[in-house]
Amino acid sequence: MDAILINSGLAFLEGFALIISPCILPILPLILSGSLTGGLRRPIGIIVGFVITFTIVTLFSRLIVNYMHISPDALRYTSYVILFLLGFMMLSTYLSEKFALLTAKLVGVGSSFQTSNPSQSGFISGLLFGALVGIIWTPCAGPILAAVIVQAIIQHTTLSSVLIVAAFAVGAGLPMLLIALMGREIMQKFDFFRKHAVLFRKLLGAIIIASVVVLFYMSNSTIALAQPSTTNAPVSQLANGLEHPYPAPEIGGIEAWINSPPLQLSQLKGKVVLIDFWTYSCINCIRTLPYLKEWYAKYHDKGLEIIGIHSPEFEFEHDLDNVKNAVKKDGILYPVALDNDFVTWQRFHNQYWPAHFLIDKNGNVVYEHFGEGEYDTTENNIRYLLGINSQFPLSTPTVQTYSTLLTPETYLGYARAENFSNALTMSRDKKANYTYPSQLSVDHWALNGNWSIYPDKIIAETAGSSIKLHFNAQEVYAVMGADRPIDVKVTFTNLSAPAAKTIQPSIRVLRNQLYTVVKLDKESEGIVELTASAAGLEMYTFTFGG
Repeated sequence: MDAILINSGLAFLEGFALIISPCILPILPLILSGSLTGGLRRPIGIIVGFVITFTIVTLFSRLIVNYMHISPDALRYTSYVILFLLGFMMLSTYLSEKFALLTAKLVGVGSSFQTSNPSQSGFISGLLFGALVGIIWTPCAGPILAAVIVQAIIQHTTLSSVLIVAAFAVGAGLPMLLIALMGREIMQKFDFFRKHAVLFRKLLGAIIIASVVVLFYMSNSTIALAQPSTTNAPVSQLANGLEHPYPAPEIGGIEAWINSPPLQLSQLKGKVVLIDFWTYSCINCIRTLPYLKEWYAKYHDKGLEIIGIHSPEFEFEHDLDNVKNAVKKDGILYPVALDNDFVTWQRFHNQYWPAHFLIDKNGNVVYEHFGEGEYDTTENNIRYLLGINSQFPLSTPTVQTYSTLLTPETYLGYARAENFSNALTMSRDKKANYTYPSQLSVDHWALNGNWSIYPDKIIAETAGSSIKLHFNAQEVYAVMGADRPIDVKVTFTNLSAPAAKTIQPSIRVLRNQLYTVVKLDKESEGIVELTASAAGLEMYTFTFGG
């Protein structure tokens, strides 16, 4: 219970701090404008409605993603469109009047439950307004999008998660309530604002539109998964350490251990521990492995322990034998724990693959890094915590940059699929025959032949079934699997000048894992087609490198 209260308190503070985040900008004008009518209880009703729907939508995001077959990105972009239209409506007196007429009945229903005192009216209508704002805003918040994906993978909701999400929502709602109440006071005390209410409404509408444009631009900008550090900080100090180190949560919920008997962090006091959250078919995780293995070889006998917490993204990654095969194939010697129920993942409040948490000899997390990169900084901090001087050279980081044109990870199962270009819409959970379209835009993909499409994968139902992808990248990988060996023919068409560096003309799929499809001299535009030699080929996702 103490852990739940602490986590809920932290979630409250995170929600409160969201007031300075760009994702809050579009709804503040909505909250403010919606609070200017009705009685004193209307702003309270708006915030209560916002908190309730925000909490419900976030907690049941798994149902929205998996069972309603809605992409998180589609939800976010739909929210952007709705917010943009609301802003545009507020700019127009005609549209604002029409909208008021359309919502009059709804407000009337709310008003019928109100007290006869006008100053105390508006709670129910505010509740309905706030509920709508909460639904619209939830997909816009970046942290919530990550929660949507994790909820879809974890597939369960606990009392802890309810309290944490509710605390986050209350934290986000309180500053909104203060702004709404202050806005009412200002409007009532200053004649200028009362006389220019229309101008004020239009200004709020313009702010909403500008905020949506900024958010849309930010969401489509490149996120550097690899973040090479430029620092060469000496080992006499901790580089980029946490301002407030915290006791490392205990490892728990582990289904099996590889390379080690069960471990507890409490057993490792006096050692430096690096916790690595990963999953074996994640290309970003795979690219971090050479550094982790090198650090383990160099510093394990000096007091470093690395623990790989394997938290699966796909169903086949839950299988112990699959993980054992990957650990053996990748030459991993340090302990690996199967966190199939995401218990340890949640205890560390993690949201990323890969993620690194560095724990000092006293059992405190003193450094965190998410994604690829900062290898020299991480190694510097390992050596600092171990008390090692410069007798070992730092690992040389591989500088990886990602352009804004790089094709994003492409999921093929209908739960998260995007840019599907067949004329025939996806037939969910059943066989269907597909035909390639005449053209395929960049970042889009299409099927040919007989396929079954499931939430997290597609399965070729006949020999000769194929998939075609138009990409822009230097490297193309595919997560595939089969219950027996299947050969996959690779056909590549280069649409840019550089010649291909490595093309696999045929890939033998022996087990569920990540396979290299194409490697080019540099980032290029091309079309790749994979054709199954037999029925039963499973495909999950395409990932890319630049």
